[in-house]
Amino acid sequence: MSEDNGSKSPTPGLPQKPGKRLTLGHIADHLGISTATVSLALRDSPLVAEETRVKVKQTAEEIGYIYNRSAASLRTSRSQIVGVAVHDILNPYFAEVFSALEDALEEQGQMIFICNHRDDVVRQRAFVNTLLQHRADGLILCPSVGTSAEEINRLVDQGIPVTLVAREVPGVWAPCVRGDDLAGTSLVTKHLIDQGHTNIAMVGGRRDSSTGRLRNAGWRKALSEAGIDPDKQLDLPELMTQADGRAAVPEILKAKVRPTAIVAFNDLVAFGMMTTLRRAGIEPGPDMAITGYDDIDGADARTPALTTIRNQPDKIGRLAALTLLRQIAGERVPNTPIVIEPELKIRESSPPPGVRLAPRLAE
Repeated sequence: MSEDNGSKSPTPGLPQKPGKRLTLGHIADHLGISTATVSLALRDSPLVAEETRVKVKQTAEEIGYIYNRSAASLRTSRSQIVGVAVHDILNPYFAEVFSALEDALEEQGQMIFICNHRDDVVRQRAFVNTLLQHRADGLILCPSVGTSAEEINRLVDQGIPVTLVAREVPGVWAPCVRGDDLAGTSLVTKHLIDQGHTNIAMVGGRRDSSTGRLRNAGWRKALSEAGIDPDKQLDLPELMTQADGRAAVPEILKAKVRPTAIVAFNDLVAFGMMTTLRRAGIEPGPDMAITGYDDIDGADARTPALTTIRNQPDKIGRLAALTLLRQIAGERVPNTPIVIEPELKIRESSPPPGVRLAPRLAE
């Protein structure tokens, strides 16, 4: 009497001997289709019917066939691999950007390699070199501080599609998809001025990046237009994270003239400051207005809810992916920036001086 242990029966007509190298031909012969159709199905090509793709993948899984992308790339000059490199994948904003571009790339059968270069240009270069060794189809890059136009232009000159995202590098021959950082900080600074604030600090932003420079320039522009000297305001550069925001609070509190409002470089810096200010007995909102940038998940759920700039991560991520795919398809794309308009989200954290909009937290 045979014992049923739950194992699947061997698939008839396919090689079962251990160690025998399986090929596309085995699957093609078994299903009565061409090897080209098998290859397209394994790459999720829309040229193959869904029913056929399912059958091919099911058969490949049953026999343990692993698709050889390296061999395929030699035949087609396409690897179906795209590299994505950003400076802080732990930042929820970049996680949203990545999610949007991943969806757009996967729709076209692209596999994604991701690098968190942490603003280390050497780490970024090592990742790009690895991509080249794997014959990647293209690169989406939020360039590290210290990235030169020359090193990106060398890639473009070799015919490698490149799209920058979030940050620009002057003189680059590649398109860039980003938010309008100057307009965004100008908007939120004007909002604080309209609320009656005249002593408005800027906290954060790496000034060696285009994002840091432009957001600082937007803050300065709004202050200058209102007749407020930005050079007489507190300006703390280089801060990027919640930990940075927490560390900035002692310097804010010991300022000769304490600000009544703060424009944070991003929501993470704002969150860090809000927590530490409250521990110091300074209530975010009525005692010191705080604004952020990016409108990451949870910004509206804080107490007080954070006034911030919606930086359209879904739109930026998808446009970056589609721009790269156009280049991969052979289309010439202008290297002018694609700038996405920001949106001001006014909430409880930015009232006029002394005004409370959020409920008081229980002691």
